[in-house]
Amino acid sequence: MDLTKNKNIIFLAVISTFLWGCAPSFIKVGYQLLNINSSNTASLLMFAGIRFTLAGILVIIMQSILKKKVLIPSKSDMKPILVLALFQTFGQYFFYYLGVARTSGVNASIISGSGALIALLFAVYLFKSETMNKQKLIACIMGFGGILCMNLGQKLSLSFTGDCLCMMSQLCYSLSSCFINKFTKEHNAVLLSGYQFFIGGLSLFFLGKGMGGLLHFQGLSIYLVIFYLACISAIAYTLWGLLLSCNPVGKIGVYGCLTPIFGVIVSAVVLKEIQQAMSIQSIFALVLIVFAIFIMNKEKAS
Repeated sequence: MDLTKNKNIIFLAVISTFLWGCAPSFIKVGYQLLNINSSNTASLLMFAGIRFTLAGILVIIMQSILKKKVLIPSKSDMKPILVLALFQTFGQYFFYYLGVARTSGVNASIISGSGALIALLFAVYLFKSETMNKQKLIACIMGFGGILCMNLGQKLSLSFTGDCLCMMSQLCYSLSSCFINKFTKEHNAVLLSGYQFFIGGLSLFFLGKGMGGLLHFQGLSIYLVIFYLACISAIAYTLWGLLLSCNPVGKIGVYGCLTPIFGVIVSAVVLKEIQQAMSIQSIFALVLIVFAIFIMNKEKAS
C-alpha cells in the first residue's frame, strides 16, 4: 500500500481517529463491567495498566511481523523509551483514567481535542521548536474557548476531578508529543511506542496493585473490552506512526480533528449521552475545538 496516496491516507487516518474516539466510552463500559467506582483509584490504575501493557505487546508483535525480525531496543533507545513511558502512558493515562471516571464521555472526548493546541504552546515556549504567530494564537484561544463553553452552566472547580484531570492528561500528552517529535529523528517511532506502552502499562498496573487495587473479571464482555481498548492503542498508534513516516506531520496531523467528533458520536450511542452530545453548548464547543485544530494544522502544513 502506497502510504503517500490521499485515498490511503484518508482511509488509515479515519481508522486511527475513530479508534481513539471510541476510547472514552469503552473505558467507562469497562468500569461498569468491573464494578469500579470513581473513588477506587487503585483499581482504575490496574485497569489502565493491563490495557497498555497488552497494547505494548501487540505493537511489538505487529512490528516484529512487519519487519520479519524481533523488535528489540538498543541501549540508546532506552532513555527515549523511559521518557515517553513517563509522559505518554504513565502520566497521561494516570490522569485520564481517573478523569474519565469522574466526567462524561462527551466531556472527555472534547477535552481530548485540545491536546494538539497545548502541544503547540509547549513546542513554542518550552521546546523552542516552533514560533508563535497570530494564526496559531487564534487557534489556541478558540480551543480553550471551546473548553469553557462546554462548562457553561456548571460550577467550575480547580480541584483535580473530572474535567480537570482530563486536562492534566492532555498536558502530559502534549509534552510526550514534543518528545516524540524530538526522539523520532534518530529512533524508530513504532519501537518507542511499543516499549513505552509496555513499561508505562506495567508501572500503572503495579502502582494500582501496590495501592490495594482489585479487579474481578466476570463474563466474556470485560475481556473483549480490554482487548479492544488495547487494540485501539496498538493499531491506531502503529498506523499513525506509519503515516507520519511517509508524510509531512502537518498533512497527517489535520486528521486529528476527527477524534473528538467520533468521540462525541460514540458516547451518544454507547453511553446514551445523546442529550448532552446534542446540547447546544457541547456542539458549539466541539465546533470551536475542531476548527481550532484545523486552523493550527493548516498553518503548520503551509
